[in-house]
Amino acid sequence: MISVLIVDDEPLIRGLIREHLEHEGYVCNEAGDGTAALSYLESNRADMIIMDIMMPFMDGMTCLREIRRRKIETPVIMLTARGEEYDRIAGLENGSDDYIVKPFSPRELVARVKVVLNRTMPKEENNEKMVFGGLVIDTASHTAHIDGKEVALTPKEFDLLVFLASNRGIAFSREKILQKVWNYDFFGEDRTVDTHVKMLRGHLGDYRDLIFTVWGVGYKFEPGQIG
Repeated sequence: MISVLIVDDEPLIRGLIREHLEHEGYVCNEAGDGTAALSYLESNRADMIIMDIMMPFMDGMTCLREIRRRKIETPVIMLTARGEEYDRIAGLENGSDDYIVKPFSPRELVARVKVVLNRTMPKEENNEKMVFGGLVIDTASHTAHIDGKEVALTPKEFDLLVFLASNRGIAFSREKILQKVWNYDFFGEDRTVDTHVKMLRGHLGDYRDLIFTVWGVGYKFEPGQIG
């Protein structure tokens, strides 16, 4: 069964999330702050982490950075009461897979959990390697290399790269990218796509221009942009 770790300093919030997730068949465990979450993860597995940003002792952002520093790839959904753009972007840049603003609808949270798990849980992949000059995208190993050196991408950044590269030459709107990469219909925001494209371009270095902005439409992967 799928295990979810709920990290929040408010017992009522943890209980609300737990009630709705257990109703969907998930196994839930709880932690009251980032320090407790890290202690739990030292000896226990979690398939998903739902974590508040504002907590005592160790806040969620600090905990998230430490989780990723320890090479723990468990998907993380961040909870924020402020809803500020800075919190959302900082969470994404530090390795979160999604965010949701308090107060939130429990049904929306459950939907987001399902979307993230559907995207991140192991699945059969096409073994095709896509090669664009020195950029090699290997869907079997879920890795990308530039001139033989592996590129450090988050799972979501890799999925975005694979989607665009698999549909090279085709321009997609931000809404369509949300639907295809994040499986969002109405939960996502255009800013999510823009932020991830910006981060992905940063990782690609000299190959950043492969992801081409189509003004008034969105983005496309254009091999003609290299060399």
